[in-house]
Amino acid sequence: MADPRGLDSVSGPAPGARRRAWAELLAGRVTRQKPGPGTRQKVQDSAVRLLRSHLDWSGLLLEVEGPPCKKLCLGPLIDHDGPEACSDLSTSFIGSALRDHASQLGVPVAVLSSQMAASSIVRMCAAGAEHAHRVLLDTEQRKKLSSLIEIAQYLLAHSMFSRLFFCQELWKVQNSLSLEALWRLHVHNVVSLWELLESCADLQAVVSWLFRNLRLLCEQVEAPCQHTDIARAMLSDFVRIFVLMGFQKNSDLRRNVEPEQMPQVARDVLERMLLFALEALAAGLQEESPAHKAVSCWFSTFSGQTFGSIISTDAPKRFFSHTLTQILTHKPVLRVSDAVQMQREWSFAKTPPLLTSLFRKLFVILSPEELVGHLQEVLETHEVNWQHVLSCVSTLVICLPEAQQLVHDWVARLLARAFESCDLDSMVTAFLVVRQAALEGPSVFPSYADWFQASFGSARGSHGCSKKALVFLFKFLSDLVPFEGARYMQVHILHPPLVPNKYRSLLTDYVTLAKTRLADLKVSIENMGLYEDLSSARDVTEPHSQAPQDVEKAILLFEHTGKIPVAVMEASIFRRPYYLSHFLPALLTPRVLPRVPDSRAAFIESLKRADKIPSSLYSTYRHACSTAEKNPENTAPGMKVEPNCVDEPLKLLMIALGGLRAAMTDPAQYDVLSAQIAVISERLGPALGVSEDDGSCEASKIQLSVLAPELEQQEQKVVDLLLTSFCQNLMAASSFAPPDRQGPWAARFTMTMCGHALLPAVLTRLCQLLHHQGPSLSASHVLGLAALAVHLGESRSVLPEVHVGPPAPARDLSIPEFFNSLLTCRTAESSCLCLKFCTAAISYSLCKFSSQSRDILYCCLSPGLIKKFQFLVFRLFSEARDPLSQEDTAGLAWKPSGLPSMDWQRAALCLWRQRTFQELLKEKQFHLTYRDWLQLELEIQPEVDSLSDTERRDFHQWAIHEHFLPQPAAAGGCDGDLETACTVLVDVLLDFCQSSRSHNHSENSDLVLGGCTGNRDIFSRLQEMAADLEQGPAAPYSHSSSRGHFLFRVFRRRLQALASGWDVAARLRRQQELLMYKRVLLSLPPLVLVGSPQVEQPAAPGCDEFFHLVNSELRNFCSQGGALSHDITVHFFRGLLNACSQSRDPSLTANLTLTACQTECPIVLTSALLWWPRLEPELHCRWRRCFQGPLPPELQRLQEAQQFAQSFLSPDTAAPAPGPAWVSAAALHFVIQQAGKESVESALEKLDCQREELLVCLFFFSLMGLLSSHLTPHIRQTSSAKAGDSLKALHVCGEILGFLQKRKISWLVLFQLTETDAGLGRVLLRLAPEEHIRLLPFAFYSLLSYFDKDALIRENAFLHVAVDMYMKLTCLFVAGETSAVSTPANRSQELQSQAGAGAGLGTFSSQMAHPTNGDPVGLIRKARLFLLQSIPQCPKKSFSNMEELLATSGDWDPEVSTALLSRQQAVSDTDLYQEPHLF
Repeated sequence: MADPRGLDSVSGPAPGARRRAWAELLAGRVTRQKPGPGTRQKVQDSAVRLLRSHLDWSGLLLEVEGPPCKKLCLGPLIDHDGPEACSDLSTSFIGSALRDHASQLGVPVAVLSSQMAASSIVRMCAAGAEHAHRVLLDTEQRKKLSSLIEIAQYLLAHSMFSRLFFCQELWKVQNSLSLEALWRLHVHNVVSLWELLESCADLQAVVSWLFRNLRLLCEQVEAPCQHTDIARAMLSDFVRIFVLMGFQKNSDLRRNVEPEQMPQVARDVLERMLLFALEALAAGLQEESPAHKAVSCWFSTFSGQTFGSIISTDAPKRFFSHTLTQILTHKPVLRVSDAVQMQREWSFAKTPPLLTSLFRKLFVILSPEELVGHLQEVLETHEVNWQHVLSCVSTLVICLPEAQQLVHDWVARLLARAFESCDLDSMVTAFLVVRQAALEGPSVFPSYADWFQASFGSARGSHGCSKKALVFLFKFLSDLVPFEGARYMQVHILHPPLVPNKYRSLLTDYVTLAKTRLADLKVSIENMGLYEDLSSARDVTEPHSQAPQDVEKAILLFEHTGKIPVAVMEASIFRRPYYLSHFLPALLTPRVLPRVPDSRAAFIESLKRADKIPSSLYSTYRHACSTAEKNPENTAPGMKVEPNCVDEPLKLLMIALGGLRAAMTDPAQYDVLSAQIAVISERLGPALGVSEDDGSCEASKIQLSVLAPELEQQEQKVVDLLLTSFCQNLMAASSFAPPDRQGPWAARFTMTMCGHALLPAVLTRLCQLLHHQGPSLSASHVLGLAALAVHLGESRSVLPEVHVGPPAPARDLSIPEFFNSLLTCRTAESSCLCLKFCTAAISYSLCKFSSQSRDILYCCLSPGLIKKFQFLVFRLFSEARDPLSQEDTAGLAWKPSGLPSMDWQRAALCLWRQRTFQELLKEKQFHLTYRDWLQLELEIQPEVDSLSDTERRDFHQWAIHEHFLPQPAAAGGCDGDLETACTVLVDVLLDFCQSSRSHNHSENSDLVLGGCTGNRDIFSRLQEMAADLEQGPAAPYSHSSSRGHFLFRVFRRRLQALASGWDVAARLRRQQELLMYKRVLLSLPPLVLVGSPQVEQPAAPGCDEFFHLVNSELRNFCSQGGALSHDITVHFFRGLLNACSQSRDPSLTANLTLTACQTECPIVLTSALLWWPRLEPELHCRWRRCFQGPLPPELQRLQEAQQFAQSFLSPDTAAPAPGPAWVSAAALHFVIQQAGKESVESALEKLDCQREELLVCLFFFSLMGLLSSHLTPHIRQTSSAKAGDSLKALHVCGEILGFLQKRKISWLVLFQLTETDAGLGRVLLRLAPEEHIRLLPFAFYSLLSYFDKDALIRENAFLHVAVDMYMKLTCLFVAGETSAVSTPANRSQELQSQAGAGAGLGTFSSQMAHPTNGDPVGLIRKARLFLLQSIPQCPKKSFSNMEELLATSGDWDPEVSTALLSRQQAVSDTDLYQEPHLF
């Protein structure tokens, strides 16, 4: 700067000159001069010269501020152009003055102006010196600096300013400079930061000055002030400049410094800031401290906002890589042994949040491949800080899912290299990295136990290539023993490496060493908990504290699977010390036992039945429980958890969930959200009361009861917190971004809920909410739960299946199918919920995975869910039934902000019209077929339906006749075939009735079709369609077609699919199916049973299909011992009359049909005889009305048979029996059954005059009646009445048998009937159920007391029949089939009392004294005794073919077989010694 004295010397008087007064100076100016042409200009020039000679240049630069120039003394000189030109005139004036002054001083004007500007800036900055260490200017300083910058820009534009000299002048007083002043000079292009730095001679001093000021700037950025935005902009600019300076290749290097100095300065500043931050972190930072604020602010600069303008260059990536290297290598003082011991404290959740946030920011620019590669390079070339390295690994696998596999592959390469060259460094790195990644849980990385077993537990491991590799491995593991935690040694012992037998000593030595170390640590392998996580690095718990947790986990698994957990079974065998000393005492804690056994009691009883609880211990437990009932205050010490013990973990979990909610302002920040979710995952364990993350659930299936889902109180609290948080977070995230731009936070959160053995609880709570509390859910809840269901479905491959109980069929379901099973459409409320849920789930999926392959949609969504959506849209919105126009398919974007209050109908219709959704429906698995529609419509309960009866009928008509009937079969329709539509409907209806009965929808089995809620309207549609088919031009009832009637085709196909056999389950299933068939037949026109008569003669309708159904199925399950039920019998004859009405010769049609019945289906005729009193009036009435004539001969024959039977009960002479004989016998049998005891005895006396064939047939029917009295007793009868029925049936059989024996009529043939028999035998077999035929041996020996033993012995066939019946009776007993005819003990007593009172029972009374009817064993014993007594008395011819019979039976009764063979041999020997008859 110029010396002020110099300025005075220019304008001051000469030495010795006298100063004149002001008046003297003005004296000569009194006379006014006339202005001339140049007077004005002269005056201005004079004024300028005067001002120039008296200016203070530094003051002038500070006074010039811009447009308001009034406080400058130059205003009168430059105010001729208005205020707008003031600034330009001021700067031009200053420039002119500086130029003149520089010429007077003889210095360059650029040097003078630079000196003046620097001096002014220093004075301006010094004005705020009262604020020590201030890096920001105040408002007044900014105004002055703005004016200076404006002047400097003018001077630069006119080449009157030297940047170099200006910088040098500034650095002379650098400690007085403000960082903001330098920044503004750089921003306004007065002088760049590069020029400022390169002009300084002492670069280290500059680095120190910049570091100090940047640190102060960081503190002020976080401090509450009005200039925070300026401070942030300054910091971002400085960082950006330094990064470009230090890491830009081919940078514009200056002349005045060495080429490497400037980049080094920039790197030094950045490194010093990073070192300051890392040292502050290592020392520990207090929240809100200046150092914490400074570090947080500095780390915030590592963001895309800071480097957005230079991201296209490679400088940010090199800077981030360099920074990562600095972090990983900062103060490498920790040894490997320290890392082995301490790494559990370096997990993601325990790493300082500031450091993890820095890692996450560094991960933004660097790809996962680059990060893993850089990590590998640093570890190979530098000494590292193991704490930072392992914390980086944790952050890497937590925040970057793509890096998880990369880390796994890297570890595999490290192992391969380690064993290839015995590289210890690679081995150390591999184990430390794996253990660190495993600390973050199985949802992120496999557990250490799984990894160790996979790497070394098989022959494929790298360790098995040579002995050298094995020695290397065990030497390494042995070296780890003094330092590593007990958990890892337990893994090595319980999952040891696979070692060839010849090197087994290596493993044995290591195990011995590890067990010794565990003993020193007071940890026992034998006392390990059942469910301790071996990969967890936490301290090993004491057995007594681990045992209660094991008990609760085992009970939970038992509750969900119904089986004793495998871990408990293994512990009872291989780890008995822990099992007996800790687990069982914790399980058998005395308590007051509940009246209804709970899961704990059921588990204890299961263990007891499996002999896994010692009897003495169990007895002690039961005694203590009995005592506890008397003293309940002393029970179950330590079993209850105080509320205060669980409140704190719940509060911590709520805080963590709140942090996640706050981070939802930017849902795409996966690293930030993943970090918070990791904290939530860590806090879930304590909140649930478990000590570790049990990622691997032992149960491969989750068992749930849909009807009564139950949760523990603590579990429900935790699950409710998680579900609420998920719903809130989804709504918050959706208000900022659509699902496809929210990142994978939701999937990660969902996987967190699947850990900690929490999935069963989550699914149970979802079952409660959706299946039981659905109508009370708000819109946000529905949206959140729908999105959760989508993400659970996304993870279906790693989640267990769900085994659901009633009301759904017991089966295993995937997660999407499980959600589908929870949503029903039965009522208006449930349909509304289902529509909302489906709309939300499908919309969310289509938006979330819009850019991904269609396969992921198949995983996330159940086809049933999409089909239910189509069903409800069709059902509830008539506008959706019209074909979509082209403009309708434009689609609607996801608008989550409007969803909570939106109109669900509009949302559903918009989704329906979306082009993407319509394309999805083209997939076969998602398309709603006719069968699907029927299954869903059958579930509707009409009384609580959202549609009225009229609307429902209209919808059915549209769906069947307009939509599905004309639709191609490939698209799930019927190809226009009404018969196909009927076939599918019947099939679905039967399936529904089966499932409904198993669901316990209707307790009244007589109302299966009408009582199964919702099916009656659909059944009406079946009746309508069947009527349409009957009236059509090609009536399906004509059996000319080889295909037969559609109904019987359905029946045949379904019966073939059923399991066959005589076990109880198969029989009940088949009987249930046939009862439904019968009810379907009864509800359809009766002509279905008979069919229309054929056009050609003879005019007999085709009944083959019905006959086949009766003979093969209905005879066995829907008959009453020789007759069908009344309803199906009447229905058949009504159909016969209808067929006759369509025939040219009705009488002939009836005769031909009934004649065919005699040979093809005789049970129809016997059924008519049984129900003739009810059937005859209707037949007579309809025949007379339709045909005006008597009944056809075959019907008259039935009438005559009935009259013949009735005549037996009258005192008159019996009428002659019409033919065939078995018809008359059947009529007589039914009459005898309905008659009283006295009438029966008088009727039987008239049997003497009857034909032999009739008597044999009557005996057969009486045998069937006897068996029926045991098999099908009337439900409403008392035990006494049942006993009376059995005794009466036995008495009737005995009397008829007596008549047969009296008349010497052979009756044994009835016990030798086969299907190959012709004539009567074949007819009789078709008259009785197969079960009755199988139980004939029981009937045979029940009549033992009525046998005429002497007469029977003389018959050649008797012994063969008796032995055959005995063998079959024994087989029936062994197979358990005699239980069907067994009677209870109380009934046996009644039978005995009735037997004693019965007249004419003879020896039967004595037989019943030792119950045979009620006791199959007693019956077999008597039969055996009877055989042994009869065998010696039988004639020789009785033993023919006996060897063949015995050969087929095997060793069934050695004593009887021996008796038979001995008697046969004796007979043969007698023949040898008998004298031959020669003449």
